[in-house]
Amino acid sequence: MLELKNIYKTFNPGTINEKVALNGVSLSLNDGDFVTVIGGNGAGKSTLLNAVAGTWFVDEGSILIDENDVTKLPEHKRAVYLGRVFQDPMTGTAATMEIQENLALAKRRGNRRSLRPGITKQEREEYVSLLASLGLGLENRLTSKVGLLSGGQRQALTLLMATLKKPKLLLLDEHTAALDPKTAAKVLSITDQIVNRDHLTTLMITHNMRDAILHGNRLIMMSEGKIILDISGEEKKKLTVKDLLEQFEKVSGEEFANDQALLG
Repeated sequence: MLELKNIYKTFNPGTINEKVALNGVSLSLNDGDFVTVIGGNGAGKSTLLNAVAGTWFVDEGSILIDENDVTKLPEHKRAVYLGRVFQDPMTGTAATMEIQENLALAKRRGNRRSLRPGITKQEREEYVSLLASLGLGLENRLTSKVGLLSGGQRQALTLLMATLKKPKLLLLDEHTAALDPKTAAKVLSITDQIVNRDHLTTLMITHNMRDAILHGNRLIMMSEGKIILDISGEEKKKLTVKDLLEQFEKVSGEEFANDQALLG
């Protein structure tokens, strides 16, 4: 569903601020894979996700989504394949619009605009059912302005909107990092529920080692713009934070220096 072939990305090349963010990364995700990506600051994980999304073009290599080469496609043209949830709960929704209006926008994403009535009775019933599955009581607040929701409620709604049309690939950009631990756990539980229910191929960037281990069927660790660990199956199920640190040190030859990832 996603194939990265030897991609490179360097920021500020030829200057004193030159930074090699991606250094020959190759990666394949099968249909239904839920891959978590962990790494220290500057490891390249956010650059990887932004390269897939088309936020910026790679310098070399190719990116394929569902066997379609999107390497040279701008961000808005890749959007047809992707759903994305950002770190900031305020991103991805329209604060001054109602919950049902936000869902209707997501429902019509990629469709031609017309003069048809805004939200049909059938759509409203669908939204009630979807919101009820979140377990946050939002199904009774269809006409509430999104700006009145808590950070966790808003992030859960954003997740619902990003997956409403069952994208080929779901990108989660540290989508619980701005939430308190209890709310983050709830949003991650909802994430698992939606991903498993709709069999969505998912790439989740996280700063939290425990979350990277607990969620998904495959874990990738990055360092200095490269993938240095790729763990899946039974090996991942048995993994502990201590094991992961030991493997990192063995492969990279240095200690993992990111307290946020260790203590989150």
